[in-house]
Amino acid sequence: MIGKIKGKLIEIEGNKGLIETNSGLSYEVVLIPSIISKYPINSNINLYSKLIIREDSQTLYGFESKEQVNFFNDLMSVPGVGPKLAFTVISFSDKNEIIKAVQANDINFFSKIPGLGKKTSLKIIVELSSKLESAINLTKLYLSEEDKMVIEALVSLGFKSKEAKEIFNNIPKRGTLEEKIKHGIKYATSNKKKL
Repeated sequence: MIGKIKGKLIEIEGNKGLIETNSGLSYEVVLIPSIISKYPINSNINLYSKLIIREDSQTLYGFESKEQVNFFNDLMSVPGVGPKLAFTVISFSDKNEIIKAVQANDINFFSKIPGLGKKTSLKIIVELSSKLESAINLTKLYLSEEDKMVIEALVSLGFKSKEAKEIFNNIPKRGTLEEKIKHGIKYATSNKKKL
């Protein structure tokens, strides 16, 4: 397995770079945008890599750090996320941003990444949450339009968005819109110190 590659970047075409090693062999490596912008043609380059072998292809992906390779592997462990999609996620976002999005259960963050739909975004959040040991709040991921209206109503009553979501997570989910709002106000008034 090719875990690291060191040589001279002699050619770039799209997101692929040709790296010539001291032995005279040249490897075609798929590169993240930050690497392409950092290294001009004919510069020396030292990358971590991951070789993905499929029935009809062999693709070598290049990374700036071992941490990125590990994160790439974590993303590929998510059902429905292959190497191309995992590489796209890493290419379009910083690891810290991804971790924050997972911890905040922010589906919209992932949905903005090309090729990622809401279902796959949800899978990434659920799967990575267990790996990152972050507390995941599944109720937040499945808000109905009515539930969103409850939160909006609480915000309009003067609660901050974060407070309104916390109130919503602590009230019964059955009942009419009006009943949920009443439960929310009741919970808020009896738990003022916690909010």
